[in-house]
Amino acid sequence: VQLQASGGGLVQAGGSLRLSCAAFGTIASPALMHWYRQTPGNERELVAQIGTSEKTIYADSVKGRFTISRDNSKNTIDLQMNNLRSEDTAVYSCHVWSRGDNYWGQGTQVTVSS
Repeated sequence: VQLQASGGGLVQAGGSLRLSCAAFGTIASPALMHWYRQTPGNERELVAQIGTSEKTIYADSVKGRFTISRDNSKNTIDLQMNNLRSEDTAVYSCHVWSRGDNYWGQGTQVTVSS
């Protein structure tokens, strides 16, 4: 499985962005799909998770603002980010865990200006 992330960019605080991670190949069930983010000098942080059961988990810092979803018709994992804050500035990466295998997409930069 190859993952390709897109949708990052520069946005003002309070604005919105939608990240998309396109999966090329079949993601076998069971699977967990994630969006992580990382800033220089810091560890990678889990932002959101969605499973094949559609159950979702969010970091406390993004609850109520971010929504992770899957589009099976397009084979994408999306992250809708609303009410963005300067502290959301980071490189965002998508990840899939499927039957013990790990797949990573390249990062996409999100910059929120205050």
